[in-house]
Amino acid sequence: MKVKFTKMHGAGNDYIYVDTLRYPIADPRRAAIEWSRPHTGIGSDGLVLIGASSVADFSMRIFNADGSEAMMCGNASRCIGKYLYERGLTDKTEIRLETLSGVKTLHLHVSPQRQVDAVTVDMGVPTLIRRVELGAGYHFGEGIALSMGNPHLVIFVDDAESVDLPGVGPLLEHHPLFPHRVNVEFAQVTGDAEIRMRVWERGSGITQACGTGACATAVAAAFTHRSPRRSAVRMDGGTLLIHWSEADGTVRMTGPAVSVFDGEISLPG
Repeated sequence: MKVKFTKMHGAGNDYIYVDTLRYPIADPRRAAIEWSRPHTGIGSDGLVLIGASSVADFSMRIFNADGSEAMMCGNASRCIGKYLYERGLTDKTEIRLETLSGVKTLHLHVSPQRQVDAVTVDMGVPTLIRRVELGAGYHFGEGIALSMGNPHLVIFVDDAESVDLPGVGPLLEHHPLFPHRVNVEFAQVTGDAEIRMRVWERGSGITQACGTGACATAVAAAFTHRSPRRSAVRMDGGTLLIHWSEADGTVRMTGPAVSVFDGEISLPG
């Protein structure tokens, strides 16, 4: 069976998007592994399935490049908003999206040409914010752990560019403090309300950007009084604007969504 897909990215965080209302995928884990390979597949950070929902307008499931299922991805959420609107699957500019970490609301910024230029996502209220001691052998003494619907560990450093991501990322992802593994962000405050961040994602490794990671970084910076509640988080793939509301505690993330190309591929045999 041939499946039509769209490759999209949000700030360089690229996924393969499939409308499962038209193309059901029985084994998404295997498809994510095979299709995400850069030389023998499409090449991506993972696979995103768009589907129906009984509690929201649409649903989203995300499978990382290693086949593991993610709970939430802010960059993927923005891309889904663009996908749904520009393909005429909805005429709403406010879309409710069901994810494994709850229903998220997408606010589409639409141009006069009816193109989605950016999307703001209500990412919910961060929880379990705490300082953690990493212990000996992990190169860094302390981090800020929190949940954005998925687990994050934010480590503040003097120079984010010098961090050996391939060396320390896997060690911290599998730190004993996080039995289900963790996304790891290395953050450097570079100015007033400006943060440079590099990320090692759980299940995907080094990626160009991470939406929930940017939110976690901005929250951790405000929590430790390093930055105000509105900040710009600059990643390898681009910059996201994050606002952690003092009024209701919700984190709102605004950033781009880009369609790269459409294609057709066979289901794994």
